Amino acid sequence: MPLIRNSYGKGHVRIMRVNRDSARHEVRELTVEVLLTGAFDPSYTVGDNSSVIATDSVKNIVNIVARDNVGAENEVFAGILARYFLDHYAHVSSVEITATETKWARIPIEGAPHDHAFVLDGNGKPFINLTATREDSVLTSGVLGFTFLKTTRSGWENFWVDEVTTLKPTADRIFSTAMDATWEWSAVPASYADANAAVIEAALKVFATTYSPGVQNTMYLMGEAVLAAVPEIAEISMACPNKHYLPIDLSPFGRAFDGQVFTPTDEPHGQIACTVGRG
Repeated sequence: MPLIRNSYGKGHVRIMRVNRDSARHEVRELTVEVLLTGAFDPSYTVGDNSSVIATDSVKNIVNIVARDNVGAENEVFAGILARYFLDHYAHVSSVEITATETKWARIPIEGAPHDHAFVLDGNGKPFINLTATREDSVLTSGVLGFTFLKTTRSGWENFWVDEVTTLKPTADRIFSTAMDATWEWSAVPASYADANAAVIEAALKVFATTYSPGVQNTMYLMGEAVLAAVPEIAEISMACPNKHYLPIDLSPFGRAFDGQVFTPTDEPHGQIACTVGRG
């Protein structure tokens, strides 16, 4: 029977890069997965491992490239890492690299960010994904579980109603989500870090300052704003679970609902996704 496709590599390679070129240190902590595709079929079909680069060697390469490029932005680091495999192993045809970042923020001391002391930044996990061959590459950046909320200027009305509908329309509800977003690069920005920050800033500005008739519309408007703010992005994909806050009925205790007390719940939740591109 034919072997349809295969890839292999090393996952959960954890690496912390500390750039000490000045008194102000930069830290970048990544969890890296490297998957290789190429002339590895015999290792699957007949147990011939002669072409297989050991996954332990893959881990060592991640560490070596990290040491040689401590100051590289994460997207740049992924490109250098992919190039190492393509340059050193002729039988590797493509490399896929996924790296999730553990974010650290500078500790403020008397109003100024400290040069070498950090606190864990808890909102969302930035990541990158690069698929590279010798002829081409596709690079995406993104964030997982980036959570935000607003307490008003959100509603859900005029939806389809039939015999199974029990949800009541509302023009005023809490809107909360933990967004997974991925944006694809069509050009190299002056700074990936600044461009990624501009993505979040543009999306949050729309979220905070516009009335939301539904998660769908708000996501689309956020995507439009991101593409306007960062011309190097070709398209952005977003998935936003609607994390519900349910009004608590306190009428048995002689208290009316006044929009101030809710039960947080995220199971089950609405799941909404879209991709906005330049056409």
